[in-house]
Amino acid sequence: MDKTLIIIGLLAICFSCKTPEARRPISVKSGSFIDASVERNKKLYAKEQAWIEQLMAKNDSTNYIASESGFWYYYNTKITESDNYMPAFGDIVNYSYNLKDFNGNLIYPKENFQNLEYAMDKQELFTGLREGLKLMKAGETITFLFPSQKAYGYYGDENKIGTNVPLIAEVTVNSITKVQDN
Repeated sequence: MDKTLIIIGLLAICFSCKTPEARRPISVKSGSFIDASVERNKKLYAKEQAWIEQLMAKNDSTNYIASESGFWYYYNTKITESDNYMPAFGDIVNYSYNLKDFNGNLIYPKENFQNLEYAMDKQELFTGLREGLKLMKAGETITFLFPSQKAYGYYGDENKIGTNVPLIAEVTVNSITKVQDN
């Protein structure tokens, strides 16, 4: 009787053990959301490009420069002396700026953003302004045309700047303090 119990037990163990099966997902997700998002962003970019081109066409006497970072700018005050320094990583930049929408409506006056200190590439700053400061020397004033993805993007600033708002920023670099590590 013991042998039959052992044989039945062994057979039960052998046939009851099977490899675990992976659970199948309830629904398979497609890339349709991502595809729709890409398409929406392409349309938004094309619309903003058209706005920027219209803005530049209205002011055709101004020499607009396209940056490698995807925004446009022109010099209000340009320093031509070659000994003037452009900021490098870690340098402290003292600057002021104002923000307008593409209709010229003032969103934030210069009084709100006066004598700000920024450690180059070590602090948070919206992408366009961070890249724009790298192009400037002390004493220069530049007006930037930022598409929304280079400004505050999808979220805005959660105050006065809404979703996907392209901006015009007039920026003045007051001084650049060179850090010894450079």
